[in-house]
Amino acid sequence: MRLIGVVFTIVSPLTFLPTVINAAEAPGIVSEDPGIPAAVAIEAELGGGFMIPYVGTIPDTYVSFEMIPIPGGEFVLGSPDSAADRREDEGPQVRVKIAPFWIGKCEVTWAEYQQFMEQYEVFKKLAELRFTSTRMESAKKQLAELPKVKEYFEKESLEVDAITCPTPLYDSSFTYGPGEDPQQPAVTMTQFAAKQYTKWLSGITGQQYRLPTEAEWEYAARAGTTTAYSFGDDAAQIGEYAWTTDNADYQTHEVAQLKPNAWGLYDMHGNVAEWVLDQYVADHYARLKDGVMAVDAVAWPTKLFPRAIRGGSWLTESPDCRSAARHKSDDPEWTLSDPNLPTSPWWFTEEPATGVGFRIVRPLAQMDAELRKKVWDADVERIQLDVADRLEEGRGVQVSADPRLPAAAAEMTLSEKVE
Repeated sequence: MRLIGVVFTIVSPLTFLPTVINAAEAPGIVSEDPGIPAAVAIEAELGGGFMIPYVGTIPDTYVSFEMIPIPGGEFVLGSPDSAADRREDEGPQVRVKIAPFWIGKCEVTWAEYQQFMEQYEVFKKLAELRFTSTRMESAKKQLAELPKVKEYFEKESLEVDAITCPTPLYDSSFTYGPGEDPQQPAVTMTQFAAKQYTKWLSGITGQQYRLPTEAEWEYAARAGTTTAYSFGDDAAQIGEYAWTTDNADYQTHEVAQLKPNAWGLYDMHGNVAEWVLDQYVADHYARLKDGVMAVDAVAWPTKLFPRAIRGGSWLTESPDCRSAARHKSDDPEWTLSDPNLPTSPWWFTEEPATGVGFRIVRPLAQMDAELRKKVWDADVERIQLDVADRLEEGRGVQVSADPRLPAAAAEMTLSEKVE
């Protein structure tokens, strides 16, 4: 049966969430109906309350990001055979069930991502102090004068929570070429780097963030529509919603400058394309059963490339910014100028990587240990070896993602300034 349309039905969160949520402990959840259209009801069996938009702040910074609640439901993934500009990898259509989640109102900006990048030197100093404090009296004395750092070391669990920070850019002129304004979306990071950002953010905030799955991304982009774009089928209107080759003037633009979709999400079409969790598999939809849950519809990566990317960018023509349009990474071509051997697990060095960024998701359901590993960590041996190589050469650093980390890093930085 060919699925032409899509029916959005709100599905009970009970199907997806086995634990009761304590609204007092979770941002974006309130116990009383706030009376706003964006509120999403949570069933009484789960503790009741409502999912609402919220503003998160990266600890110990003034940098914030806004998350929008998305109701659970059911939709048809992909494009019908009759759709204009349809590509073969957009079908066959399949009905997918989606659990409730929050998603970034905007793509992750340089203001946000640079907070992660700037931790590299601080993390190296923390790692060095952790090592020397077990062997040198001077380091032990230094640690005794840093109570926040000491507490962090005592609770640190590298086996479970380890993250690695992006190494410095090889060629910043390439990465920042399309623009480096704090409110422009961050670009050129690999999927692994984007995943590590979500792990870092999760660790220091105590909330679980990750990349969206390919199905979740399309569901959020459509915002209840069945048309080619979230605003309809008329591509002539795309300039009101998206930065593409038609209007971008060969650069990225500050987020949230054009119109949002019906769920209040900006730049789902154009500006920068966005990483999702999936491997790109051209015929993946043909392997899915009708009614599959989104988490079971993921093409979990088993090789380095290609990985799935959605939304199109300022380098993309309008038809390729459709809600169902699929894109893929091309790692060998995207790293041609990288002088490192092996090439960086963090950064790409060629177009169209200057048009690739990401946005974050926070699921209502808490992820178990197995799923956390899938969505945050290196998923193939090549990435694992590349990261290990940099750690061994001293060009990388590994710390534990922990709520105590920001205070420890700030104390370490302040102590050096005093010295």
